[in-house]
Amino acid sequence: MLKTLMVALAGLGLSSLVSAAPLVEGEHYKVLDNPVETQVEDGRIEVTEAFWYGCPHCYNLEDPLNAWVAELPEDVAFQRMPATMGGDWNTHAFAFYAAQQLGIGDALHDDFFHAIHEEGRRLNTPDDIAAFFSDYGVSEEEALAALNSFGVKGTVNQAHARMRQMQLMGVPALVVDGRYLVSPSTAGSLDNMPQIAGALVEKVREERAD
Repeated sequence: MLKTLMVALAGLGLSSLVSAAPLVEGEHYKVLDNPVETQVEDGRIEVTEAFWYGCPHCYNLEDPLNAWVAELPEDVAFQRMPATMGGDWNTHAFAFYAAQQLGIGDALHDDFFHAIHEEGRRLNTPDDIAAFFSDYGVSEEEALAALNSFGVKGTVNQAHARMRQMQLMGVPALVVDGRYLVSPSTAGSLDNMPQIAGALVEKVREERAD
């Protein structure tokens, strides 16, 4: 029997598609067969975005997702996780975590997307990535060292293992509390993805209160 989740209108800003009817498990979101251990402190609810810099849908999700993240309460912890499916996907995952290690990840994240999708830059070689990073206060040598560091490689491997645990077959995807998976197909549109994730956050709160 399908489980349903009634969506509260107040404070969620849901689209008409989401607010017109209850969310239905298997239709609007999927429950992972095996929950994935979350990486946040007790009491907080984890929301993970899986993405690839080269994915146009991920790029188009950024504006509605960023607006949603900006309004998240303190009990919700949002994190990004680059998907690793080989080739440029893996190269961009190294770029993401190298930027994080260098302390420039937040500053360049949107610009990296923009460079690929609006400027036609592939940014798929270490030299190209290092040159891009050099606009954010680090040298190309520092960028190359980070891209080739043991720490970044280990973090990419961890992300790859976590992506497989989440049973991700494509991006973008939002995973709430390591259990609930939202995709463009289940949400009905990119704009609906954050709103459904928000309703699932409320579901987790209610479950924890029981």
